[in-house]
Parts: sequence; C-alpha cells; structure tokens
Amino acid sequence: MAVAFAFTVEQMREAPAVARGDRFVALFDPNALIAAIARSGDRAAFAELFDHFAPRVKGLLMRGGASAELAEEIAQETLLSVWRKAALFDPAKASASTWIATIARNQRIDIARRETRSRLSQVYEILDEEAPERPDEMVAGAQREARVKAAMTELSADQYRVVELAFIEGFSHQDVAKRLASPLGTVKSRLRLALSHLRGKLEDLR
Repeated sequence: MAVAFAFTVEQMREAPAVARGDRFVALFDPNALIAAIARSGDRAAFAELFDHFAPRVKGLLMRGGASAELAEEIAQETLLSVWRKAALFDPAKASASTWIATIARNQRIDIARRETRSRLSQVYEILDEEAPERPDEMVAGAQREARVKAAMTELSADQYRVVELAFIEGFSHQDVAKRLASPLGTVKSRLRLALSHLRGKLEDLR
C-alpha cells in the first residue's frame, strides 16, 4: 500500500537572525545545538532543539493525515533519533530542518509498513480461522505475508478493492458498499469470491 506523505521543509526552518546594532545575532542555531549533542550529550541543547522542532514535526504529520496521538509519538521518536544520531548530521549535505524532516518521514513510513504487515496477517488469520494451529507446520511470518500479497495480486480489480477496504483498511461491509457506490449484496459476493480464491491459493500454508 502506497503511503502519501510529504513534508514542507520550509515550515520547519530555523528562526532568522535579528539585527542588534551593527551585528546580526542568530535567535536559534540548530546546527550548533546538534553539534553540542554529538560532542558531549548536551541535554540543554537537546531540550532547546526538542522544544523547537517537536511541535513543528507533529503539526506537519497531522496535516499529512496522522492522528494527534500518532503524530506526537512520531515527533518524540524523531527527536530521540536526533539525540542518538547527532554525530551523523552533516550540515554540508542538508540543513537541520531537512535532516530532521527526513528522519520523521522515515519513521512514518516504517510505521505504515508495520501496519500493512499486521493487516496482511489479519487477512491470513481470517482465511485460516477454522484451521487448528499446529506450531510444527507454521510458516515464517514474512514468508506468509509475501504469499498473501502475491495471492491478492491475482484477484480481479473489483475483488482486490473490496478485500483492501474490508480487511486491510478495516471498513465495514456497509461502508465499503458506500465508498464503492455498489449494492451491499455485490460487495459481499465479491468478498466471498475473493476469499475463496485466496483460500485456494494459500491452502498449503494452513
């Protein structure tokens, strides 16, 4: 499942310098803060960096469709990654804003991939709900998920869409019917045919 996610890095730029007499004094210097963290684990520098970037990352994530709770979790994980990886930051290659935005984007993608793997496992569990569990015959999770994905690609476009909406995205049958502008009976029929096909393709995993 593709993940639509993008940062407008300009919204995370550092505060500009201000004039004081004949000098310009930076209000906020993330490069120096990251360097201090890398050099000596400076907690005060990290706190300042966190206070500046965490709410910006959270806001960008929420504008990208993440819930407030998930956005806050990713923002915290992003800044913790900055703490752990501060020594890897190279200001010659990217600005602090761009680097931190990239970490946040990767965190979001990783979570989306984990959610997709979990949902594929749920599809398999629905297919296998009547079969007794035999640990000695269990197939490794990653292999099983790959087989489920492959079997789903053989469904017709209509069948794939109803399985995707009902089992991967978690919509009720009624909601699937509304989203597809199809009769409820048609949706249920497509689901039955799709699950029958998947059971046949995945029979050896049961």
